[in-house]
Amino acid sequence: MRAVGIILAGGNSKRMKELSKKRAVCAMPVAGSYRSIDFALSNMEHSRIQKVAVLTQYNSRSLNEHLASSKWWDFGRKQGGLFLFTPSFADASSQWYRGTADAIAQNISFLKTSHEPYVVITSGDCVYKMDYNDVLEYHMDKRADITVVVKEMPENFNVERYGTVQMDADGRIQEFVEKPVVAQFNTISCGIYVIRRRLLIELLEKSMEENRYDLVQDILIRYRGLKRIYGYMLHNYWSNIATVEDYYRTNMDFLNPEIRNYFFKQYPDVHSKVADLPPAKYNVGVHIRNSLLSSGCIVNGTVENSVLFQQVYVGNNCVIRNSLILNDVYIGDNTIIENCIVESGDTIQANSCYKGENGIRIVVEKGERYTI
Repeated sequence: MRAVGIILAGGNSKRMKELSKKRAVCAMPVAGSYRSIDFALSNMEHSRIQKVAVLTQYNSRSLNEHLASSKWWDFGRKQGGLFLFTPSFADASSQWYRGTADAIAQNISFLKTSHEPYVVITSGDCVYKMDYNDVLEYHMDKRADITVVVKEMPENFNVERYGTVQMDADGRIQEFVEKPVVAQFNTISCGIYVIRRRLLIELLEKSMEENRYDLVQDILIRYRGLKRIYGYMLHNYWSNIATVEDYYRTNMDFLNPEIRNYFFKQYPDVHSKVADLPPAKYNVGVHIRNSLLSSGCIVNGTVENSVLFQQVYVGNNCVIRNSLILNDVYIGDNTIIENCIVESGDTIQANSCYKGENGIRIVVEKGERYTI
């Protein structure tokens, strides 16, 4: 493909509460055996983008470990490859990334030493499938300076948490409002952009000279009337996991057979780092209904409408309903968990009861696993 890829994976979301204390949002487990960033990486792979930079910063240890080998997404090659960039401090003027534009600008040498004419920029905390070649073709047909992937959301969707856009009949963006107090339109930006590489370098250098650091506010919105900025409408599934509620809903969506079929049985596939674990084990007398169980799980109780991630142990007479149990959780006997997200590595003592009465409850417990 005639583009390099940039995945923005350095942000911190306080709306993820305790879930983001031990990992970056882009490293959040999704659909049992995947991480959030796997979807963007798989899209890059299947779009034949051979050179991809991942920009990390906040709490990135788990994410860096996940990306330690690029072979899972077929980036282990002589030409191109997967590049991991974190803030580096070479002198007194060095800074942490102060925004999305600043993160790219601090690694502008990646762009300057590339030869591809276009750049695909995307966030690493969204769940979707896309061939970026389709966006690039649209970008060239419209002779656009920048193309933004957009999606029309349902009427009851809270679009105020996103950038909202209004396009004319030709698809050119006329209005772009970032996180409006009261939204006037129901079409949102999906955080996916296509731009000419030389133009991006020019806009970044000018923004840095003026101490402007945000890609949306200081480039897209600022240059809306000066550059030809178009919107490419996405019609398939797309979800952002920047809040606890969105994270819970996104994982619960995978209990829908149509969505599971779309992601895991229709080409292109979604790839991830493979864990060397045995298949899930269902012991005698278990009851499983409408749930997703990952490799390494051992279940002795009842699981309904839930997602169990890798290496979860469910004890005797347990009841788990409408919950997400993240990786490596031990649940003692006679435990009830409803409407919860149980953090990875937790040990839930026997005879415990956790219920989310007013929304989703996050359970963080660090009991002694082998003395129960």
